[in-house]
Amino acid sequence: MKLIRWLIGITIISVCTYFNFFVYEGALLIKLINVVLFLSLFILFRVMRGPSAADRIVAVDILGVLIIGLLALIGLFYDQSFFMDIGLIWALLSFIASLAFSKILEGRRLDD
Repeated sequence: MKLIRWLIGITIISVCTYFNFFVYEGALLIKLINVVLFLSLFILFRVMRGPSAADRIVAVDILGVLIIGLLALIGLFYDQSFFMDIGLIWALLSFIASLAFSKILEGRRLDD
């Protein structure tokens, strides 16, 4: 059963990659934005169905990194620098949230 799920997943990823890079005739930045959005679907799946709380927290942290990369790509595409500022703020808030989640997961209070 696990092997079948892996094969289905690899097939879906291969088809999406083929259509994104070889069939779609857009700019490279748009193709990279599509890849980041596609990867975020996998991360959201892990956030919802993670086997443990630690896996979900790591997935939320990875999702934050993907959002920062997405903001950087959008900033390059539209040639606007405020997307980079939003990405920097998001990175700082993501770091603070990761520290808070790890303390809660450890069983300590936030004011310890």
